Amino acid sequence: MHQTKEAVDTVARGPFVQPEAAERLDAVTLGEFLAALPADLAVLHDAGNGGAPLRWVEPSELEDPTPYLLDGEFVLTAGRPFLDDGGTKESAEAYVRRLVAAGVAALGFGLEPYFDAVPERVRSACRRHQLTLVQIPSSVPFAAIGLEFSQLLESGNARVFRQLADTNRQLMRAVLSARPEHELLAALAQRVPVWAQLFGADGRVRARAAATGTGGTSPAAAVEHSALQPLLKRLLAGTGPRVETDSFPADGPVLVFGHPLRSTKDATLGALILGTDKPLTPAQNSVVSSVVGLLELLVRQRTSGSLAPSQLATALLLHPESLTAGSARQLNVLRDLLAQSVSGTRSGAVRVIQGVRADGSAPASADGPVRELLQWRRLFDTKMVELTDYGFAAVTRFKVDDALLHEVEGLGWRLVVGDPTDMAGLPAAYQRAASVRPRVKASGESVRVDEVTWSVTGLLGRSAGSMLAARLLEPVLAQEPDRRSSQLNVLKSWLGENGNWDATAKVLGLHRNSVRRQINALAELLAMDLSSAQVRAELWIALQYVDALEAGTPQTPQDR
Repeated sequence: MHQTKEAVDTVARGPFVQPEAAERLDAVTLGEFLAALPADLAVLHDAGNGGAPLRWVEPSELEDPTPYLLDGEFVLTAGRPFLDDGGTKESAEAYVRRLVAAGVAALGFGLEPYFDAVPERVRSACRRHQLTLVQIPSSVPFAAIGLEFSQLLESGNARVFRQLADTNRQLMRAVLSARPEHELLAALAQRVPVWAQLFGADGRVRARAAATGTGGTSPAAAVEHSALQPLLKRLLAGTGPRVETDSFPADGPVLVFGHPLRSTKDATLGALILGTDKPLTPAQNSVVSSVVGLLELLVRQRTSGSLAPSQLATALLLHPESLTAGSARQLNVLRDLLAQSVSGTRSGAVRVIQGVRADGSAPASADGPVRELLQWRRLFDTKMVELTDYGFAAVTRFKVDDALLHEVEGLGWRLVVGDPTDMAGLPAAYQRAASVRPRVKASGESVRVDEVTWSVTGLLGRSAGSMLAARLLEPVLAQEPDRRSSQLNVLKSWLGENGNWDATAKVLGLHRNSVRRQINALAELLAMDLSSAQVRAELWIALQYVDALEAGTPQTPQDR
């Protein structure tokens, strides 16, 4: 069993690749720096450390600069330490030996004003102690070398930050996808040259991935499942954040390492096992740690998240009668579960929310339903959300103030905000909200159930009512204004008096036979049987919206 400090630190920092880790994720190597310098610089001795990270470029003419140096520096000198008492072979040996002990990556020797060539004693000492030696002509000032390193370092850091941002975006998209575990492993295999297998707490494979990493090399083939069992057992049986490693000589050496997926109480919920044919870089290890953190969040949500919604659903599925005929104790248990699911209290009122697309289109998400579910759960602070054929429905403790309503409308949705109710009244509250939903679809405006007038005209709404009036009364409305007004007045009076000829004649100040003739003419114009109670009812409702229609009520796209 192996536990590394790096593994503990990266898990503790959180699930995403951290920007502050940029300096550790990438660095300018000595080889990259030498390749970027002018061609007239000559490498007199290559110690084979071109892949070593270079920390800084430091000019110094001190006989012993090591107290002021950090490891991994490129020391520049014009040869002053090798004059006078330092001009002996022993002095050169001691100088180079001190640099190597301090971890200096390379020595740059500038020609002029002291030397026109690098002294042989310095060359011999660098060869003997394996220190890279570079000859710098007088045409290249030390300041130019330092500036080149700074620019190279800056561009490297910018590249790292771009890579960090791209990686985090890809990991977030994977988490919000319909199959987050599979997508996370696919993203990992794309960024890091590994094969990956995700195991549940039962030891079974839940997801796997293998692809070409960003370095362009293909990872080693996955090791046989049976060969991984000892490593998997160690991961599932141990405790604490750790990295378990093993190696297999299959088609060349394969390094296999695994991370346990732990709950907040340090219970092992699964394991991630990775394989590669070469050691990973610090940047790649950071991506691995990020994926491990995200997988832990997913498995915690699935296995040890809030249990209230599943308990509530199970109780109602198995004992549906408990909602109406349960004992006081059973009802209180259900109320507590509902309160936990909506982040409320047992006695607090709840509301049913129904959402439809403003443009009437069916909801669609490229990343599947998870993104939408998480969005509504966050906005309404509830775990009681379902996606439906018309949009979504939710149970929330929120009153849904204007600010929240505007935020949801800004996302392209319109809401039916239900009236407050208790747990037993939720089915009826849902039906009331559903009865108003056609009005929201027709008008394109959100509606609060407790502000609706519970009549046919109130439920129908202004926009739908105007459309009904325009359809049923079109032949009358198409006439000249005076005749149109006269006929509408006769029709409305006759319907208002329940078809009584004498009462209508009295209201209008006309003879009953005149009223009869005008009503018969209207029946013929409208092509309707005015003796039908249903026709009369529809015409009466339509007449309530004629004023709004004549006032030019704006029509919604659905109306048009």
